[in-house]
Amino acid sequence: MTKILSNKKNKSKSVLSFTFFLFILYFIVSFTSCGVYSFSGASVPSHLKSISIPIAEDRSGSGEPGLRELLTNQLIQKFIDDNSLQVAERGKANANLESTITGFTDTPNIVAAGDKITSRRLTISVKVIYYDNVRKKKIFDKTFSNYGDYPPAGKLNDRKDAINTAINRITQDILLSVVSGW
Repeated sequence: MTKILSNKKNKSKSVLSFTFFLFILYFIVSFTSCGVYSFSGASVPSHLKSISIPIAEDRSGSGEPGLRELLTNQLIQKFIDDNSLQVAERGKANANLESTITGFTDTPNIVAAGDKITSRRLTISVKVIYYDNVRKKKIFDKTFSNYGDYPPAGKLNDRKDAINTAINRITQDILLSVVSGW
């Protein structure tokens, strides 16, 4: 009888040990698999491998020098860094990403007592057309808008930093829209 009880205890320990082992294995697999998941290229059609990004047009009427080049260069750099689509020449790319700066406003953002402006907001809007050259169809036609703030009594570089901030945010939004479909 003692031998039977001893065998039952050993089987219970074995089952408990095995269950504990499965429990630990489950958590290890769960936690490590979360770190591998990536959004990069999540919804880029499989037939698209490259994209052309021609120089942006500036129809904003702002007269801001170098704005279209800044937008184009930052957009190209975002795609190079992301590596979901290779940047290529227009005639050789599977897709085109055409952008037009449609708006540029510089307005008071925060007004303190006595109508004193303490911050200005620079807002840039860009219309983007994403075209699939392989299937000969437009994937999207969207307008992206974002901003950068700067102190009104600041230096000229403060305003340029606000422009860079707005362009950086817009190009990030464009990249995410192309590669993730958000």
